[in-house]
Amino acid sequence: MPDYHDDLRLAHVLADAADAATMDRFKALDLKVETKPDMTPVSEADKAAEELVRGQLQRARPRDAILGEEFGVEGTGPRRWVIDPIDGTKNYVRGVPVWATLISLMEAGEGGYQPVVGVVSAPALGRRWWAAKGTGAYTGRSLSSASRIQVSKVGRIADASFAYSSLSGWEEQGRLDGFLDLTRACWRTRGYGDFWPYMMVAEGSVDICAEPELSLWDMAAPAIVVQEAGGRYTSLDGVSGPGGGNAAASNGLLHHELLGYLNQRY
Repeated sequence: MPDYHDDLRLAHVLADAADAATMDRFKALDLKVETKPDMTPVSEADKAAEELVRGQLQRARPRDAILGEEFGVEGTGPRRWVIDPIDGTKNYVRGVPVWATLISLMEAGEGGYQPVVGVVSAPALGRRWWAAKGTGAYTGRSLSSASRIQVSKVGRIADASFAYSSLSGWEEQGRLDGFLDLTRACWRTRGYGDFWPYMMVAEGSVDICAEPELSLWDMAAPAIVVQEAGGRYTSLDGVSGPGGGNAAASNGLLHHELLGYLNQRY
């Protein structure tokens, strides 16, 4: 199996730089925010953080391609870095600390591109999670100060904690009734939002989570963290990995039942 230690170490360096840039502008009274064509917000901090990460990658990994939320794709080849400079921009611009920089390395394989390294860094929460293929998932302040994380062993939906981002999207896809049935069947539901539910699945504090519509940069880093923690990360159609445009993550034991609820059509 390839050794991704150097790539993981680089991803931490990139995350450190992004954290400094985003925290410098968090809650700034003069923060500039624009609306993108898809009607989602983008701040000057989103753009600055992505430019910073891209610049470091171009120096450290000039042969690798880069895909970022704000500036698209650059380069070609079997290795592609995927960046979401601020996952949770709406929280960021309102001063809510639940946002993170997502950095992943994906490699081409038989089933298309799959993540092999992922770092999720949430500096306003003082948290960071990461994983590399075949080495497990971890949380901590740094590579040298970390604890390994694992998914829960909850085996019944009736005992499960279910996290989600919002209700919007489920109705548009005709999945709202199944989603609501799932919330009624679970022990507990909470709308934590964005990257955080997936990290809680990975560390075992939440058992299942799902979102009806996502982009690759939202999913690549969380996917490998969940998988390396022993969980499953698929599309709502059950295809493994972050390429399906939506996501369902679980401790593995509850995955089939999770998908069953979310694929109910009325």
